[in-house]
Amino acid sequence: MEENFLDAIAADGFPEIFKVLLDHVHDGVYFTDTSRRILYWNKGAEAITGYRAEEVIGRSCHENLLVHVDGSGTQLCMAVCPLAHTIRDGKFREARVFLKHRNGHRVPVLVRTAQIRDPQGRVIGGLETFRDISGEIAAFQTIETLQEMALLDPLTGIGNRRYCDNMLRVRLEEMSRLDVTGGVVFLDIDHFKEINDTYGHQLGDLVLKMVARTLAGALRKVDFIGRWGGEEFLVLCQPATMESLRVLTTRLLSLVRCSSLLTGGTEIRVTLSAGCALMRTEDTPATVMERVDRLLYMAK
Repeated sequence: MEENFLDAIAADGFPEIFKVLLDHVHDGVYFTDTSRRILYWNKGAEAITGYRAEEVIGRSCHENLLVHVDGSGTQLCMAVCPLAHTIRDGKFREARVFLKHRNGHRVPVLVRTAQIRDPQGRVIGGLETFRDISGEIAAFQTIETLQEMALLDPLTGIGNRRYCDNMLRVRLEEMSRLDVTGGVVFLDIDHFKEINDTYGHQLGDLVLKMVARTLAGALRKVDFIGRWGGEEFLVLCQPATMESLRVLTTRLLSLVRCSSLLTGGTEIRVTLSAGCALMRTEDTPATVMERVDRLLYMAK
């Protein structure tokens, strides 16, 4: 019966009206058989993941494709895959996970899964939909406005050094005015010079983009991320406690560690070092950055 289902989903057999409808859905949608072999992949899935349908149909979703991880960087595909559990027990599931984009960075998505049965009631596969929730971590102003104000880093698309300096001053002022504690996380790509020396600056730029997108996708709407300079990144969050900062820092390091780039058959992975600290009422932008820079150096 699964073979009949595969025939029905195949390009020549799947009713055109269903393809048209599903391709106009912004969410990613894909069907699998009971072995999680992908049978259908809509345009929304292509847009969110970067993978074209012809690249994934016939492959299993855990074959180094989406490689779902949770917020701590734990891989879900083999042990705790929501779709696999739903195919087995028929229970609807919803989870917030991070999938791996074709370009290597992590994308935050809201995943929903459902079991598929044939007219006789036999389990023949599973359905997964996923929605890009990167918008939940969007900055306070529109991209167009930020570009006009020259506050975006042209390579990574996140805040530039000027924006970082501005936001540091804003958060310190808010700390006094609103009586809310702010936190700072300062991150640096380990051995980045070696990557540039070995693979060239073009691949180094791709690594910077991958890291920036992965970090941005792990943050809340109220958090700020910017490129401080070179391979250094700044994250500002509030309200914050030392414990919440440690949890956030661990999540950021884990998500970047499980991201990767594929070039010339070689998988490039990077790690980050980080320093984190709470802002103090007597702080200036210079003093808080000196403190987290020192903590970052100690973490190396």
